[in-house]
Parts: sequence; structure tokens; C-alpha cells
Amino acid sequence: MECFLPTPFSFSSSFSSQSWFFPFLVLKSSSKLGFNRKLCSFNRNGSRCMSMSGEMENSVLSYKKLIHFALEETSSHTHLVPAPLQEKYSSLLAMDDETELQMLSFEAPKIRLLRSLCIEGSDGMQVLDFAAFPKPEFDLPIFCANFFTAAKMNIIVLDLNPLHDVMDQEDYKEKYYKDLIPLGLKYSELLPWGGKLTSESLKFFSPIVIWTRFSSSPYNHSVLFSAFKDYYKAWLELTDKSEEETDASQVARNREAQHRYLTWRSEKDPGHGVLKRLVGEALAKDVISEFLFSGVNKLGSKTFLDYFPEYRCEDGRVNEKRSMIGKSFESRPWNARGEFIGNKVS
Repeated sequence: MECFLPTPFSFSSSFSSQSWFFPFLVLKSSSKLGFNRKLCSFNRNGSRCMSMSGEMENSVLSYKKLIHFALEETSSHTHLVPAPLQEKYSSLLAMDDETELQMLSFEAPKIRLLRSLCIEGSDGMQVLDFAAFPKPEFDLPIFCANFFTAAKMNIIVLDLNPLHDVMDQEDYKEKYYKDLIPLGLKYSELLPWGGKLTSESLKFFSPIVIWTRFSSSPYNHSVLFSAFKDYYKAWLELTDKSEEETDASQVARNREAQHRYLTWRSEKDPGHGVLKRLVGEALAKDVISEFLFSGVNKLGSKTFLDYFPEYRCEDGRVNEKRSMIGKSFESRPWNARGEFIGNKVS
């Protein structure tokens, strides 16, 4: 129902010259027989695929347009190549034999992993989980877009997640967010705060986070698409300006900070329930740990309870609750200057 017309994509010359790129954007298999609810990869000549434009004609609201924008925009800033993950994770058929989970993953000189998961259900449900993780040699924020759309309701998180603490580390906040506060204010007015947010989750959000809920309408989706594009352009500009860290201790600190983030998301991300309903618990866990939050098993050896001991049950298991601190924020906890005005998060 959003206002962008579902016209076929016209690929830029920079993409048309890259023979590997087109097969990764033609995502829909011409046959379901090969899936059998197992992960599969498309071959590079695209013989098993149909063009995205044909699929787009059947869907007015499609988050694939945002994926296409992000990949094309990234390619104008840096050199993208398919990540090794793409060989295994490209498409997965849900247990209803109708809903398909479509996945893309790339790497670049400063980007450890740029990946997307897009789901378009037959009931009108749509999901976009798009993220870009910097290499540990760069202390860049993590670009994060988590969009869930049902028939009437949209639940949205859009942010440049801070790699380091923006509440206590003023220098880090100044470095990456000072100039972006006006951008955050613009969209926080258009996309109001979405309600209670736990203190634990807040640790991973920046002063410009967009956390919102809204009913479906062409106007709201137009604003959302505009916000995604502006936030992603801002992230790419930060990436262009970033310089590689040569201090081994700082690189290790960056790596641990990203591992802590991945550990939290892989354990507590609220979108996991959707995946479990679609593909079952075993495959959901695989996609979460090995694709969506790839690196959680490689960037560090600490466990979830090492980072977040307050979640330990008496029997040593991880408490399944989303919040152990108990504090939640019903309104935006940053002021117009990007200063945190909620109680200090411990």
C-alpha cells in the first residue's frame, strides 16, 4: 500500500557490468520441488530464477526495493563481493510451502558482512532484516533495519547501532552521532516512539534510533522508505570517512563489542518467533546464529551469560525473559540534543 509504484528495476551500469550481481537479485525459484524446506543456493547463471521485476509487479509494498537501493548505493561507494555465506544461505521455503525466505550476503573492504533477509508471506506479512557489520578494524556503528508489516500494523526499528557505549563515551557519540541528530529529529517527528522499550535493548541503540509502530498507509510507508534511504546514506558516508585502526588492543576491543552485540541479538531478538513459526526451531536457530548474526560463533569465545550474567537461572540456563532490569521507556529517552534523559542504564 505504499506510494512507490511497482515498476521494474532499471539496473545501473555499474551493476550490469558485474556478471555475478544479477543472479543474486533474481531470487525466486521457478520450482518449489528443489527446496523441500531445505536451504539452497542459486546457480550463477540464474537458470533457476525469474526476474525480480515480475515478482515486484505482484506486490505494491515490497521491501526488496530497499534491498536493491542499498546494494546499488553501496556499490557506488565501495566494491561489493558475495560473501561465502551466499553459497548456503540464499532461499528457504517455509513449512506452509508458500512463504519464501530470501537471503543475500556480501563483503567489502570495510564491511565484514552486509546481509538481508526478506520475507513476503501469502497473508500480506512482510519482513525485512537488513544489517551491515563493519570489520573489527573499524569502530563504525552497525547499520540495522528491522521491519515487520502485517495487514494493518507495522513494527519498525531503524538505527545506526553504536558499537561502543554512547551514554558514557561522549567522544564516541560525538564522533558518529553529533552531525546526525537533525536527521534523527526529522524522522522521530514523522515516526513517533513506538512504546515501551527495555533498558537492555536500549544499550544497543543510538540517540537517532527510530522505534515506531504505525498503521499501513501509502504516506507512512513513503516516510519509512525515505528514512531507510537517508539513514543508509548517512552510514555509508561515515564508512567512507572511517580510518582503519592499527592498534591491536583497539581492534580487539572493537571485535569484542561487536561479538557482545551479536550475542545479545542472537539470543534475545524479538523477531525470532516469526522464524520459528515459519521454518521450525532447528532451522530458525541455524539461520539466526550462522546467517543473521554470523560471527557470534567466531568473533569471540564469551557466552551470553558471560556478557549478561543477570540472565542466569539457578540451574545455569539462560532466562527467557526479555528484560531483567525491569526499567522500560514509554517515550523517547533522548532530548533534542541527543542527550540521554532517562535513568542511567546500568
